[in-house]
Order: sequence, then structure tokens, then C-alpha cells
Amino acid sequence: MQSTFAHIQTELQGIYPESEIRSFSLLIIEKLTGLSRTQIILNKNTQIFDLHRKEIDSFLEKLKKNVPIQYILGETEFYGLMFTVNESVLIPRPETEELVDWIRTENDRAAHLNLLDIGTGSGCIAISLKHEFTHSEVDAFDISDEALKTAAGNAERNNLAVNFSKVDILTTIEFSRRWDIIISNPPYIPELEKAEILPNVLDYEPHLALFVPDNDPLLFYRKIANMALTQLKFGGKLYFEIHRSAGRTCTQMLNDLGFVDVELRKDISGNDRMVRAIRP
Repeated sequence: MQSTFAHIQTELQGIYPESEIRSFSLLIIEKLTGLSRTQIILNKNTQIFDLHRKEIDSFLEKLKKNVPIQYILGETEFYGLMFTVNESVLIPRPETEELVDWIRTENDRAAHLNLLDIGTGSGCIAISLKHEFTHSEVDAFDISDEALKTAAGNAERNNLAVNFSKVDILTTIEFSRRWDIIISNPPYIPELEKAEILPNVLDYEPHLALFVPDNDPLLFYRKIANMALTQLKFGGKLYFEIHRSAGRTCTQMLNDLGFVDVELRKDISGNDRMVRAIRP
């Protein structure tokens, strides 16, 4: 495996930081061999390069074009589960794991709850919550047929039951049921920030799931919050992942709408990232 590490290092040197190249190397070898990282280290003298040369070089050519490693490998880990990912869905982020963890630790996992994830994408939030809240029923909405197909496949991959539906949350007025918890990680990057987005995100991840109009950055939050006022059960909770600059405006909007116990939390990097509000 040492020759594989050396080859990847040589090919990607100067394109990516050293730490990222090492991470790519481990992910590629894990994918090709099925070994864990510990097993890779213990078997570092095992020869795999000649056996997998074509696949490795194919991966490297895509990395040189800034294709995200998760799309190249076709999967990624999120909250301890494996998810299939492709260019129809956003790549799950560590910050979103923090949101899932907040929900897990703040609510009764033994209870029979009704949960809704709006803008589910790969299904990472909905499926992870179903894994944690085993007695609860989880619904998930998305506007994209391809995203819903990917999410349904991920639920099957992890042997978890989630109810997926095609819904345009901007136009749907009301629903036939109420939920104990509503969660959303909606599009929140203003169009004007496109110039700051790295090519591996801007060129490959779905813009439908990333960007909002510059003149209405709270578009999805406002719509979902208003919907939650009627669709949440009394005392039900609304959780958002937000843009780092939207903490004050989002919490103010929720307070103005009449939600109580509105709480803003930072992510591990110190950015405002998550908001929770309760329907009175």
C-alpha cells in the first residue's frame, strides 16, 4: 500500500494540501480494499497498486478536475452511517451532524414522535434521525425526483423506514398531519457569494440546494417557519441549519412570528450555524 500512497502523493502534490492528499489516499484504499483505516495501517506493506492501477488513476484524474472525492467514490459517512451520494444531492457536512446531534440529545429517543425533514437531499438527516429515534415515524420532503430516488436508496441501504414525498415547500399551503419536530437545512447561500465558493462545490453540487436570491436570503426559513406554526404540535420544535451570517435575522424572525425559547448555536468552527425554536 505504500506504493499506492506514494503514487497518489506524487500525482496530487501542489494541487491539494498534504493533509487532504493523505485523507484522499485513505479513502481510496478503503474503497478499493474494503479495509478499515486501522487495517490499512497494519497491512501497509501489502501490494495493491498493480491490481487497482486503472481505478486509482481514474480517481486521480477526477480529483485533478476538482470533482469531490465523495462523488468519485459514490458514498460518504454521516453520523456513523454510510450514504450513497451523487451530483443530484449535496454532500453531507460535519456541521449538519452537529444539528442531528442536537436533536438527538434534546429529545426523548424512546418516545413515539413524528419528525419531518424538509429538503432532505441524500436523506442524511431523516435517515440518521430514524436510526436514533427508532420508535418514531419520519417523513422527508424534497422537490427533486433524483434526490428523492437517492434518499430512498439510502434508507434501503441502511435498512431504515422513512416516508419520502415530492413537495415544493414554497407553494404547498397545508398538510394533513402535524409533527413533533420539523427540521430543515434549506438553500441558504446568497447568489452574490458564488465567487467565493470553491470549484469542487460550485461546479458539481446542485445549485438548487445551495443558493437563494440575494434580496430574500430567508426565503425558505420564513416559509417553513410559517408552515410550522400550524403543522407543529403545540410545544413542537423547529430546527434549522443556517448561513453563518443569518443568526441574528433568523432568530429575530422566529421571535417575531411568536415562537418561544429560540436558541442559536455555533458549530465546531465557532460560526452561528443552528437555530431551535418551539411552538407555544
